[in-house]
Amino acid sequence: MDDVYRVRPVAGPIVGAVRPPGSKSITNRALVCAALADGRSTLTGVLDSDDTRYMLAALQTLGFAMTVSDEGKTILLDGAGGRIPAIEADLFVGNSGTTIRFLTAMLTLGAGGFRLDGVARMRERPIEDLVAALNQLGARVRCEAENGCPPLWVHANGLPGGAASVRGDVSSQFLSGLMLAAPCAEAAVELTIDGVLVSVPYVEITRRVMSAFGAEASTGADYARIKVANTGYRAAHYGIEPDASAASYFWAAAAITGGRVTVQGLGADSIQGDVRFVDCLEQMGCRVESSDDSLTVEGASLRGIDVDMNGISDTVQTLGAVALFAEGPTTIRNVGHIRHKETDRIAALACELRRLGGMVEESETGLVIHPGPLRGAEVETYDDHRMAMSLALVGLRQKGVVIKDPGCTAKTYPNFFTDLEGIASGACPPV
Repeated sequence: MDDVYRVRPVAGPIVGAVRPPGSKSITNRALVCAALADGRSTLTGVLDSDDTRYMLAALQTLGFAMTVSDEGKTILLDGAGGRIPAIEADLFVGNSGTTIRFLTAMLTLGAGGFRLDGVARMRERPIEDLVAALNQLGARVRCEAENGCPPLWVHANGLPGGAASVRGDVSSQFLSGLMLAAPCAEAAVELTIDGVLVSVPYVEITRRVMSAFGAEASTGADYARIKVANTGYRAAHYGIEPDASAASYFWAAAAITGGRVTVQGLGADSIQGDVRFVDCLEQMGCRVESSDDSLTVEGASLRGIDVDMNGISDTVQTLGAVALFAEGPTTIRNVGHIRHKETDRIAALACELRRLGGMVEESETGLVIHPGPLRGAEVETYDDHRMAMSLALVGLRQKGVVIKDPGCTAKTYPNFFTDLEGIASGACPPV
């Protein structure tokens, strides 16, 4: 892909339909469950992207046998019944948070020495809370450096289990990693959440994917304490939904252009919390229609809103783009944890929205976005796929928007700009 992507403004409302690729969050969870299951699992609708390729490459290095077909969308994976076939490995995970956090917990089930590392930004992303919780459960895990970030070592000899506490305010992926490994521990696992748990819907994804493979996690209504029995996993045939975070860009395109866009394959009963992004758009004035297998957003005059986005924080940047076209300010609250993502997403979003003409007040845990006279600009993306995809939406209405390093979208959505051009040009009509 070129070094920059020049967004072409549309002449009128965008009207069309799209089916985004499979969910990254579901794909990487399902791959772990299938690898730990007691036989061959079939996964369909798999996402083929940088993040999932890191997970697949790691599993292959660890000795798990698999067959990939249908351009990466279907995988037959032979589980090892809660064991890790390899006794040593040096694994590189790029900047995939789910991969390193899920694998760190999973590898404690093995027998041997395993090292995990990633790109420079990964070496700045915290993981010490997961390390501490695993060690409470009887594992031997350590970070190489003293900053509590990768690289790290897992000195594995099975996971004894028992009780542990884990912080909930940095990343829900720590808790999800513990939950995914727990069914294969030597004893039941009980996890106590220290503080307020962020991104609860992602923990619910974990619970529901585990259930599809025969393992149950008892979370309770408040997610303060989670219990997982050591039942192991059963092989399954599992279909992966389209990615709801990716869908947010197309719903936002309808809102920004006053159009009407249907996302297929996602209904109101999706297991992904990010479908609730449409509720934000509805509060802003859009109309939302849902069915068992689709969600449609129809744009209208937009007004600013005040919203707690803790549970749908992967769509903060998308809402930031929409906010530039609203009447009045938009306040986004309770998302301080996104400073620890692929980049500091609060600081980066504030900087780039200002570059495009918005007026932004930044706090430690959120932003207030005031629409201003928009202008074209070259937008920095910070090697963050969501910065590129969300801020490209501004260029649908404002000429002169140029996205730097558009190839960073390969992390979760390699064909994003092709799909955006398709729906913007009318090549993807509703069916």
